[in-house]
This record gives sequence, structure tokens and C-alpha cells, in this order.
Amino acid sequence: MLLTRTKAFKTFAVPAWDNNPINVQMLGICSALAVTVQLKTSFVMALAMTFVLATSSLIISIMRRVIPGNIRIIAELAVIASLVVLTDEFLRAYFYDISKLLSVFVGLIITNCIILGRAEGFAMSNPPHLAFIDGLGNGAGYASVLLSVGFLRELFGSGKVFGFSVIPESFYAAGYEDMGFMLLAPAAFIIIGLMAWLQKYLILRKDQ
Repeated sequence: MLLTRTKAFKTFAVPAWDNNPINVQMLGICSALAVTVQLKTSFVMALAMTFVLATSSLIISIMRRVIPGNIRIIAELAVIASLVVLTDEFLRAYFYDISKLLSVFVGLIITNCIILGRAEGFAMSNPPHLAFIDGLGNGAGYASVLLSVGFLRELFGSGKVFGFSVIPESFYAAGYEDMGFMLLAPAAFIIIGLMAWLQKYLILRKDQ
């Protein structure tokens, strides 16, 4: 298809799968460990990260020709920090309970190396529409991992999905027990490791 051959499509697709920021580049793992105990916190964190990533890339790309080289990093961090504060305040105002569950991790988006890396590595040297699409692609790749890990940890750790019980009571009556280990950070490490292995295996097999 012609769509798959366009630069815009490749800009989105490569970070979303082939060069996934977590599974392939091993970036942003801290938040993947911290917020994936529940699927709803994973979902909100993924949305917040994607918003900041795509919007900051767009703004920085628009400003790239007027940002002095000697304060480039400072300007990028100012844009990213402003968007993070805006996102955090929005969650506090409209989704306070989830904001409390996420604790400081929304604020720590500013320290996520994915965002500054895309600002430096892509937004500063590409037009705004491609920078925005690149941000969306990296956000989609990040979100896919967070949602997968959050789904598995909540399902097997507490028998729920989005807070709703999905394991039948008959299973528990028959002796089934939730895996408490899935609620601990090492479980996220293991799941991410297995997902990274699986993705690299599939990519290698595709290339053969």
C-alpha cells in the first residue's frame, strides 16, 4: 500500500514497533515498573506521556530555528516542564483519585529520557508535522508496553481488569489464588524482559 511507504507512516511505525522505546531502546523503564500495578494507572500514564511527548516535539520543532544553540537544552526542558505541569494540574483537577495513585510519577515525566531524546534527536532537525508524528509513534510504543504490563499484573495479581473482577468466584472456590508476586516491581522487570525478548525474536524472524 502507498500509505505504508510514506515518510509519515514510517516515522510513526518505527518507534511504535521496530524501535520501541522500552522493549528495544530500554528507555523509560522506571515508570513502567512504578505505575503498572493497575491497568487504569497504566492507561492514564500512557496518555499523559504521549501528550507531553507529541506536543513538546511539535513545539520544539516549530521553535527549532529560533532557539539559540547554547541554551538549546534549557529551552527544550522549559517546554517539556510546562507541558508536564499542565498535565499534572489537569489530572489533579479532573481525575484526582488517579492523580493520587500516580503520585509523583506524572511530574517525573520531565526526567524521562525518551522525551528529551526525541526533542534532541528528531524534533530539532525535522519539520513540525513529522516531529508530532514521531512523538505519537514513540508514545504509542511506550503505551503498548505499559498497557500490556499493567493488564498482566492486574489480572494475575488481583484478578481484576480496570478495577473490575474478571476471575470467576468458582475459580477461587476451587483453590485458585491471585499471584501476589505480580504486584511487586520485580514482576514488571520479568514481564518487560520477556516482552523485549519476544519482540526481538519476531523482528529477527521477520528479517530472515
